[in-house]
Amino acid sequence: MSESTDPAVPADQTGPADKIASGYAFTGPALDLGALLWDGGCLPDRQIRIPLSMLNRHGLVAGATGTGKTKTLQLIAEQLSANGVPVFLADVKGDVSGISAPGTADPRIDERAREVAQKWEPTAYPSEFYSLGGIGPGIPVRSTVTSFGPVLLSKVLQLNQTQEQSLGLIFHYADTKGLELIDLKDLRAVVAFLVSDQGKPELKGIGGLSTVTAGVILRALTAFEQQGAAEFFGEPEFDTSEFLRTAPDGRGLVSVLELPAVQDKPQLFSTFLMWLLADLYNDLPEVGDLEEPKLVFFFDEAHLLFSGASKAFLTSITQTVRLIRSKGVGVFFVTQTPKDVPADVLAQLGNRVQHALRAFTPDDAKALKATVKTFPNSAYDLEELLTGLGTGEAVITVLSEKGAPTPVAATRLRAPQSLMGPIEPAALDRAVKSSLLWSRYAEPVDRESAYERISAEQAAAEARAEAAAAAAEADKQAKEAEKEAEKEAAKDARSAPKPDPSLAEQVVGSGLFRSLARSIGTQLGREISRSVFGTARKRR
Repeated sequence: MSESTDPAVPADQTGPADKIASGYAFTGPALDLGALLWDGGCLPDRQIRIPLSMLNRHGLVAGATGTGKTKTLQLIAEQLSANGVPVFLADVKGDVSGISAPGTADPRIDERAREVAQKWEPTAYPSEFYSLGGIGPGIPVRSTVTSFGPVLLSKVLQLNQTQEQSLGLIFHYADTKGLELIDLKDLRAVVAFLVSDQGKPELKGIGGLSTVTAGVILRALTAFEQQGAAEFFGEPEFDTSEFLRTAPDGRGLVSVLELPAVQDKPQLFSTFLMWLLADLYNDLPEVGDLEEPKLVFFFDEAHLLFSGASKAFLTSITQTVRLIRSKGVGVFFVTQTPKDVPADVLAQLGNRVQHALRAFTPDDAKALKATVKTFPNSAYDLEELLTGLGTGEAVITVLSEKGAPTPVAATRLRAPQSLMGPIEPAALDRAVKSSLLWSRYAEPVDRESAYERISAEQAAAEARAEAAAAAAEADKQAKEAEKEAEKEAAKDARSAPKPDPSLAEQVVGSGLFRSLARSIGTQLGREISRSVFGTARKRR
């Protein structure tokens, strides 16, 4: 490699720079990130690059606000697209949509291009724009509650571990009973049913659901819905394989999720980003190490994902990140400092782009020292360097084609070739409505699911109960009527006049007849008595 001609770096001081630059001299396809910074100068003939085949080994883009992280994402996304690799970007602030339009030349861009030996040409890249549940401009991205799952839902509902386990039990019951949880009213219906008199026995054998826990979950769902979150759940459910497409010219499609309309709900959109990633992991086949990734997924505002996360949630993230590499997907977390990312996840991020950090407070200084410890040994004084980097400059280390870390390199980054800012709202709306996916996902569908089934069963049960109650009441009334009739008959019988006695009855009832009968009876009795006891009749 030729010696630098930068007057700020004398030729006899470029030895360490040459050693660093040699670590980035890859033979295969690579993305050009920028030019090496050494000893206060920029060396345009010492290019810092990242092998295309290593993009599925994941990465981290970090730095304080305003240091150029978003432009770095745009730069990497452009080159991935140019190499035929699809990209997913989350546009939190609304300034990434410009990737779909050619950039505008100005003196600052021209100067940056000269400094880093970049042949800058204004270029637009094929893009699709999405929105969460149709809130804001973009093709609606929805998930069913069943697909979202209890772990992710517990995160956005801010449930504790016990409540998360109970929610998992509710999902298990719905699955075993074939109750589809499509939207939030489905989940609400199942929870309410399981604490009703009719539903309580359903979970008795596997622990049950306490009324208190159910109340917490229902209140959390209510608060969640009041934030407008009901829009994010439903059908048609988004097929994340849409992110894997390429444009007709062979370039990778850049999928931009527009989040400005929900940027005040960070827990929600960060968890939804995790669902997109988890869904890709579940659906994609194993492919091993590829020459280029199937997709590179940029996870913006990553610190929001990990903040307050449960153990189960962190375990799920770690497993997804570790295993999704073999499915051809690279994941870049974008945040302020490496300490925002759990150690188990950070250990899997082989590519690092660290923008400037601030050290205004004791906490800042602590974060700076922690960041320095995450880098390999370096020829730089990283504590000093990281606080002195300018906008659009970063400290970089990546994995070489052999999978080994490259030397730490301070880098002045190239300028994106697309528009560095948002496109006009009208242009964004046209891009969305002209997409072939708009007709597929625009209109929500509300088909029969758990809510309708439970409502129908409860209505049928109430109808049966009402019918039984009506039959019992009718039977009771019939019996009471029968008793009343019997009473009336008896009363009538008692009050009826007695008929006049017949002649025979009058004779029999007379006193003379009764006296004669007694006399005959006495004499007859004696005769019988004698006959029985063997005594003879006396003669007179």
